Amino acid sequence: MPWWLWGLIIVGAFLVYVFIHDSFQKRHSILRTYPVIGHLRFFLEKIGPELRQYIVAHNEEERPFNRDERRWVYSTAKQQNTYFGFGTDDEIDKPGHITFRHSPFPLGRDVPPDAPIPCGKVMGGWRDRSKAYRPASVVNISAMSFGSLSGPAIAALNRGAQMAGCTHNTGEGGVSKYHRNGGDLVYQMGTGYFGCRNPDGTFSMDSLLETVESAPVRAIEVKLSQGAKPGVGGLLPAAKVSSEIAAARGVPIGKDVVSPSRHSAFGSVVELVNFVEEVAGATGLPVGIKSAIGQEAFWTELAQHMAQTRRGPDFVTVDGAEGGTGAGPLVFTDHVALPFWRAFGVVHRAFGEAGLTDEIVMIGSAKLGFPAPAALAFNIGVDMIGVAREPMMAIGCIQAQRCHTDHCPTGVATQNKWLSRGLDPTNKSVRLANYIIGLRKELFRLADACGVEHPGLIGADNVNVVSPFGDLVPAHHAFGVHQERTHSPARIAGLRRTVCADGEPGIDERA
Repeated sequence: MPWWLWGLIIVGAFLVYVFIHDSFQKRHSILRTYPVIGHLRFFLEKIGPELRQYIVAHNEEERPFNRDERRWVYSTAKQQNTYFGFGTDDEIDKPGHITFRHSPFPLGRDVPPDAPIPCGKVMGGWRDRSKAYRPASVVNISAMSFGSLSGPAIAALNRGAQMAGCTHNTGEGGVSKYHRNGGDLVYQMGTGYFGCRNPDGTFSMDSLLETVESAPVRAIEVKLSQGAKPGVGGLLPAAKVSSEIAAARGVPIGKDVVSPSRHSAFGSVVELVNFVEEVAGATGLPVGIKSAIGQEAFWTELAQHMAQTRRGPDFVTVDGAEGGTGAGPLVFTDHVALPFWRAFGVVHRAFGEAGLTDEIVMIGSAKLGFPAPAALAFNIGVDMIGVAREPMMAIGCIQAQRCHTDHCPTGVATQNKWLSRGLDPTNKSVRLANYIIGLRKELFRLADACGVEHPGLIGADNVNVVSPFGDLVPAHHAFGVHQERTHSPARIAGLRRTVCADGEPGIDERA
């Protein structure tokens, strides 16, 4: 009997088996009604995101990042052509569209190779912390934990941070060996106190001191909540608690690890401020807080208490509901917390009314890793931005949206050794650095086109947003921040001190 006939017999027997199985099973009504061919429906559903991403969707349609945005990140990271031809395919009159009013007389500066854009404020300066410093880059890597991301991915981000001269936020999973590749760190402390906990899960100052003294930590961020999981804790199943993760987090190997929904070390504004001061006093480091924004009363109370006592966080990181995560409940990712542009207005108004916006470093985090939204954020009072998913794309993420399955095909958001082995930290770290520097270059050029030396100096009325009614309104008006506070004399003076007449970074005695 010829081989091809044997093949037909085997295929036919398999299809008969599937037909019988589908006809008698009771789990899927489609398969019971349409044996064999019903599997096509499940196959198309499985590959639907890929079909839309690569074939069906328009350049501006996809979420969370559209094709134009992804292409810009990939091209910048690879130092390829980042230009777009034949004009814009964006709807420039749609509500929310950003428009910059450029100067008829640009400065005409050459962009430095690394496009250094330092922060206009000294982090920790308002409380005179012993290790206060001026951040060298207004663009930094936001919080992503080892555990959420693979070891090679964390190593690539950290090495790239060193090359780009920016800081790398550890995320709440502790400081792993992959974070120790030369990049400066912002150590994030979450509700699980990983890296600074007692065996019972409560906060341990001794463990914190050991952690920050063992790594190049420049600041500490106390995470109250994040945009994608506001007010929700987490569970790392025992099967995922490897020896490496256990070492970084200070937990037992092979046991469930719980992150509560709230902190055990404090439970009120007064206790939060006391906790921040205790940590800053023991470490000498600037200490700040990160939060998604919900109830406004908390921020008003916090700002007023800080103004009255002259104590409290050195920086505030505002995360928007647009923020990403490896896994989160749909109702929380879609419906809880304010979007960044509204959230930042709430916080900025609270601190502005308390007279603190010129002293506290304001950080924005939520899809700000592109030139236009980043510059818009600086225009409404943000001092620095934290980027997360954009760096993930720079080191290989293809927006497969498989983060919650541990089957990330590019090895970025997985603990699967076979998948993560495909990510080369040496190569990807260069791409990460290219992306960070490339974003700063675009901000440098945009500021130059507007006639100023720093993106934070772009005039309050020089950035407009299309309103729902189709007219152009100043950005500060659109998002509810006060012009006199976003462009106060003190803030402008601080920004000007960071740059010399030739556009090179200024010298700061605390840098």
